[in-house]
Amino acid sequence: MFSADRLDPGTAVLLRKAPLPEAGAAGPFLDLGCGYGPIACVLATAVPKATVYAVDVNARARELAAENAVRVGAENIEVVADIPDGVALAAIYSNPPIRIGKPELHAMLDRWLPRLAPGGVAWLVVARHLGADSLQQWLVDRGRTVQRHASQKGFRVLKVGDG
Repeated sequence: MFSADRLDPGTAVLLRKAPLPEAGAAGPFLDLGCGYGPIACVLATAVPKATVYAVDVNARARELAAENAVRVGAENIEVVADIPDGVALAAIYSNPPIRIGKPELHAMLDRWLPRLAPGGVAWLVVARHLGADSLQQWLVDRGRTVQRHASQKGFRVLKVGDG
């Protein structure tokens, strides 16, 4: 699991630069590749009445995310390996696991981005030296609208929507 003992710099940039949903937002929201759950915990605090899904393939990550949700009193977080079919997401927030390789990363994004509700957006943070610009181009080539929303400390925050 990535950065289990501290908030990694990319996630910190995402949480500083991507706008959080307004308190009354209905959701649901997704922390994709949640790790120990820092993004999910921040989202759950920002939108206490909305469901926040914390998804990770790693069972230990899910266990830690669930513990952290309890620790911060976020009863609106559902820590799961997958979400029910038919759930349309208001937004996805992710520091995606770039190091899993392009084929796996692309498959993950191809699986989850179509789950956005109409008008929904994904906020992705990617290190410039780990392929942020090539990922942005790949998303555009897939018919997505992509805006480089912010750059800080070698990271790019990408806003991804429908084409």
